[in-house]
Amino acid sequence: MDIIICGAGRVGYGIARRLSAENNSVTVVDISAELVQSISTELDVRGIVGHGAHPSVLKKAGAETADMVIAVTYSDEVNMVACQICHSLFGTPIKIARVRAQDYLEEKWRDLYTRQNMPIDIIISPEIEIGKAILRRLNTPGAFDVVPFANGLVQLIGIQVDEDCPITNMPIHQIRELFPNLKATIVGVFRDKQFFAPDPDDQLSVGDNAYFVVDSAHASRLLDIIGTNEEKARHVVIFGGGNVGAYVARELEKVSGVRVRIIEANKARAEKAAEQLKHTVVLYGDALSAAVQEEAGVRDAQGILCLTNDDKTNIIAGIMAKSIGDGQVFSLINDVSLLDIRRSLDIDMIIDPRATTVSSILRHVRKGRILDVFALEGGSAEVMEGEVLDTSPLSGKTLEEADIPDGIVIGAVIRNGNVMQPTPDLTIQTRDHVVLLADISALTHVEHLFRVSADYF
Repeated sequence: MDIIICGAGRVGYGIARRLSAENNSVTVVDISAELVQSISTELDVRGIVGHGAHPSVLKKAGAETADMVIAVTYSDEVNMVACQICHSLFGTPIKIARVRAQDYLEEKWRDLYTRQNMPIDIIISPEIEIGKAILRRLNTPGAFDVVPFANGLVQLIGIQVDEDCPITNMPIHQIRELFPNLKATIVGVFRDKQFFAPDPDDQLSVGDNAYFVVDSAHASRLLDIIGTNEEKARHVVIFGGGNVGAYVARELEKVSGVRVRIIEANKARAEKAAEQLKHTVVLYGDALSAAVQEEAGVRDAQGILCLTNDDKTNIIAGIMAKSIGDGQVFSLINDVSLLDIRRSLDIDMIIDPRATTVSSILRHVRKGRILDVFALEGGSAEVMEGEVLDTSPLSGKTLEEADIPDGIVIGAVIRNGNVMQPTPDLTIQTRDHVVLLADISALTHVEHLFRVSADYF
């Protein structure tokens, strides 16, 4: 695909890196010559210095022939206008805009983003997506990743295997024999900085990150079996009262019996958060102060969320919180280079904002009837949900007959709202939804499995 990305900041860089690695033709536009020089030197992309919403700049970037424009500058208004110009002047088919201001995203303004008004095909809000990911993890303690598929019928759950896990050092196929009624499938393993789609004879080892696709109704039982099920946090302390922190606090206020406190170092932001939140205590202070953390109740909190705009603050404040109390610590980290040291940090969960943003865009890049996508471990693999059409090589075959390519593991099949275990004798039918994992080498095979013929339209 021919793709234009407006914005060479952290989000734009992450998207460009992923899309260019898949042999898409990517052009990045930014007003900063320094950022353009950096991104065009480090990645296989074309860089253009200029304003992302100016028609002449977009024309120079190739908007007349582009398949997609992704506007992710720091300005919501620039992103919106870029999409409008690409539609009105150049007829760009797919237009994606990052929108951060919550006022633009309110349900009562939903008619704004239509072809008759402001023609933006996809609105992405990384802050809200990050907030939702945090809430899912708080709701599923013991898992470091929780992503819903098939309208919530199944979940992708990431679990770190520890010494007490009872399913280590046995072939994966035996796990299903031990728990025949458990609708859960191991689809991926991250070990020693390497990701692989496991074979039935592979084994889990201590320290692995194991990814399961599980029937949502069986998620709690899976965590019980593995020994990671814990009580949900009832007392949460949030460092940072910006968009992410305020969103999470607002959602937690809806949960009965949950107490929330926010520490915010910026006075204006603290006052704004205090005005917006009804039942959350907002403290104006520095999260790097042990005294302020004590005042916020970190010692007794079950969940500590480090969500400031500064990675170093999120790391150091998180480590301090672990030394003060024994709650689970989540830290938001934007700098890709810092993600490599996460295992050496005394932090329970690292939140990478690019993972959610890139995943939301990939579902619109993937060909065929692929409905949802989530990227794992820096893009080493993707979990996808696809719909089986008559033209699919899966239709009418058992999974054994389908000859699934290496690097692909079927996690679940959903038929008429029922979750089905992917056994070798299961026959795939037209309109089934299939949730699977594909490592990076098998992505083109997945698009083939869910291909769409011309007569479908």
